[in-house]
Amino acid sequence: MNELGLVAALILALAVCAVAGAAAVLAWRRSAAASERGAEAARRDAERIRSAAEEHASRTLRDAERRLAARDDEVERREARVAERERRLDADARRSEAERARADSRSAELAEWEARLSGVADERRAVLESAASLTAADARRELVAAVEEQAKREAALLVRDLEREARAEGEERARRIITLAVQRLASAQTSESVVSVVQLPNDEMKGRIIGREGRNIRAFEMATGVDLIVDDTPGAVLLSCFDPVRREVGRIALEKLVLDGRIQPQRIEEFHESARAEVDRTCVRAGEDALVETGVTDMHPELLTLLGRLRFRTSYGQNVLAHLVESAHLAGMMASELGVEPGLVKRCALLHDIGKALTHEVAGSHALIGAEIARRYGESDDVVHAIEAHHNEVEVRTVEAVLTQAADAISGGRPGARRESLDAYVERLQRLERIALDHRGVRKVFAMQAGREVRVMVEPDTVDDVQAQVIARDIAKRVEEELTYPGRIRITVIRESRATETAR
Repeated sequence: MNELGLVAALILALAVCAVAGAAAVLAWRRSAAASERGAEAARRDAERIRSAAEEHASRTLRDAERRLAARDDEVERREARVAERERRLDADARRSEAERARADSRSAELAEWEARLSGVADERRAVLESAASLTAADARRELVAAVEEQAKREAALLVRDLEREARAEGEERARRIITLAVQRLASAQTSESVVSVVQLPNDEMKGRIIGREGRNIRAFEMATGVDLIVDDTPGAVLLSCFDPVRREVGRIALEKLVLDGRIQPQRIEEFHESARAEVDRTCVRAGEDALVETGVTDMHPELLTLLGRLRFRTSYGQNVLAHLVESAHLAGMMASELGVEPGLVKRCALLHDIGKALTHEVAGSHALIGAEIARRYGESDDVVHAIEAHHNEVEVRTVEAVLTQAADAISGGRPGARRESLDAYVERLQRLERIALDHRGVRKVFAMQAGREVRVMVEPDTVDDVQAQVIARDIAKRVEEELTYPGRIRITVIRESRATETAR
């Protein structure tokens, strides 16, 4: 590299000298062409130019040599740095190789220890299995079963405590809301029946009602579908029919016939049509009155007519339309206490038994039938859901449905709201006691408060506290599935423990 630099410098110097010679020759030629008097001046100029060129070439040569020396120094420094980096890389490679060798040695040692530990664990497991006469799988299953049983018991205790706290808090608040609603509502007791009585001006009218060879009474029963009972009751006849609307139509028709005095098959048909139209108008007025009383508006005319027909229907002796109006008031008051919009809740409660307006010819639960009717006549989804869920045919999803259920239960379960026959009452109590006695550990069962509460006495040695809670829940579930009853039935399981000692 240094030789190349010197050669380049010499070539540059020679080039400079050549340029200087050429300049001198040019100057000489110029001076030769001049006059003889300027020859001496030309030679002096040429000499001066040549000396200036030589000095310039010398300076250029020295600069080139300095640059070449500086370039050589820089190259040497770079070569030194490269050599130092190579030494470092070699040292790092040697260290990495040593670390790899140590890691391989450590891995071999760990594998050897793992093999030893596995052998020790196998020997220990074999010793334990031999001592316990159980395999590891059997011991694991027994341990899991024991832990699962303990977890179930602890979970049942926790659920029982949580349910007790939630029930106490919920019952206290619900009792306050329901008490306020019931105190603000005053309703009459039921006195409905399946028989209507028509007063007659005299006993001679009975013969005219029967007609020649009974033709009038047969025509009346055929036209109205109502059984006419003419007995020894003075001044009165009885109308019997399980359809209250037809019974009301027959009652009005018979009263008009008695007032008219002309009782014959043709007149019976005329007065029956007139009575049916009057009952239809009465149904519409009854529906409108119910809407005005509850503050509900914008109802389809067909739905309004069906609502009015419930004025002539009863459930356990309770007038259904009066029950709906009462439920609407209760639901509205409870909604106001809870901060819920009362208008929608009142509408749900007013229409929840609308399915009872149809006869037995329409198959299905009255809740699902009522929901379909409400959907057909443009009621909202919330109203339809409250109707179909008020007897738990579908799962309850809204607050309005819950309040509808509560209002229905309060209206039907309050004292004097409903009545049932003695035979049905006794049969229901006996069925309650049989359901409770079917459970293991039950000693005695008492149906109290007209069948609204069942107290179950259990054997304390057979049933513990957790099992008592399970029995109460099972009895309540069977009662809901197997019995039909108004209101609610409370199941109370009592477990009593006594310790007796004799002092001598």
